Amino acid sequence: MKLDLVQTLALAGVVLFIGYAVRRVLPILGRLNVPAPVIGGLLAAVAVLVARKTGLPIPEYDTTLQRPLMVAFFTTIGFSASLALLRVGGPKVASLLAIVTVFAILQNLVGMVLAVSFGLSPLFGVLTGSVTLTGGPATGLAFAPLFEQAGITGAASIAVAAGMAGIVLGGLVGGPVGTWLIERNGLRGGREKVSAHVEMVADLELDSSERVAASAADADDSEQVYAALKTIVAVLVAMWIGSGISAWVVAAGVTLPEYIGAMLVAALIRNIDDRTGWFGLSSRALDLLGAVALSLFLVMALMTLDLTQLAGLALPLLVILLAQVVVASLACLWPVFPFMGRDYDAAVTAGGFLGFIMGTTANAMAVMRSLVERFGAAPQAFLVAPLVGAFFLDFTNALIITVFLNLFGPG
Repeated sequence: MKLDLVQTLALAGVVLFIGYAVRRVLPILGRLNVPAPVIGGLLAAVAVLVARKTGLPIPEYDTTLQRPLMVAFFTTIGFSASLALLRVGGPKVASLLAIVTVFAILQNLVGMVLAVSFGLSPLFGVLTGSVTLTGGPATGLAFAPLFEQAGITGAASIAVAAGMAGIVLGGLVGGPVGTWLIERNGLRGGREKVSAHVEMVADLELDSSERVAASAADADDSEQVYAALKTIVAVLVAMWIGSGISAWVVAAGVTLPEYIGAMLVAALIRNIDDRTGWFGLSSRALDLLGAVALSLFLVMALMTLDLTQLAGLALPLLVILLAQVVVASLACLWPVFPFMGRDYDAAVTAGGFLGFIMGTTANAMAVMRSLVERFGAAPQAFLVAPLVGAFFLDFTNALIITVFLNLFGPG
């Protein structure tokens, strides 16, 4: 059964809403912050696996739109990389960004050492390191073709398995680690409400997993249409110019995912707009477009997975993931907690760090909210952690992964 482009996209939409329905029926999936596109896409992949095993017809998808959707999502991430936001967060945002950037490198080194000990390629360790843990399922799927080219068979399936496990582990461990830091140091939060600005930033859970759009501003239809059109055109222009930059870099012999150029162009446009106001881009519209592109990209990518490629890799995956969560937990104790100030906000930030360094920014927000509900408000943590996890970490992580691919990929 062969599906054309429209039929494939329509089926992806149906599968996406099946994922939302399953998450409503099984609330634990929501509490663990498993994205609905991942739930639906994996169910579709399992259905294809059953069909393959039982001899039933297997659908052939037209995935022409998959790559443009992926590039569009990461382009909206580039538009979020505002230096003005970095300044708003102050020195602690810069400090946390430096810590998580170094830790992303450490994740890759830990994964590589363990992968080699199992007789696997060092790049298997990178794939189960910052690609899928710091990056999440979306980053893992985006880089999977490059890892396939570098000799990692079944890279997409491995990426999804590691990314999903990281989401669950980060959500389960982040709260207890944050609680231990708070109780051991006798810390408590304030009673004041988190400011509206901090709540707005916190709710922009813009990781390589599921992005949540902020509430729409009051505007008439024509203004909304104008903002939407301007956003779409800005993203398309960034993708157009960025594709040329990426192609030029690749032609020079550097392994580079195709979205890096678009992210760089988008970041440049965003910071020009912050200074001049020439373009008047809407963050809400960018968030909405990114959320739609990510959801459809994830579903389409997961629908085409061959889960049989995971056979024989369960033990290495399990060992690497358990080692990664132990290392991340230790990093909460040092350097995150002391470098962020050794106070209550630092402890809550440490819990959030474990959430997004193992899973997604949604994980970080859930962990931090569980802590403040019990111990009191931590407004600074709710400003610092989302700014780093949602806006800047994807950018630095993509560059780190690219360096590792070029250093350890086939010559």
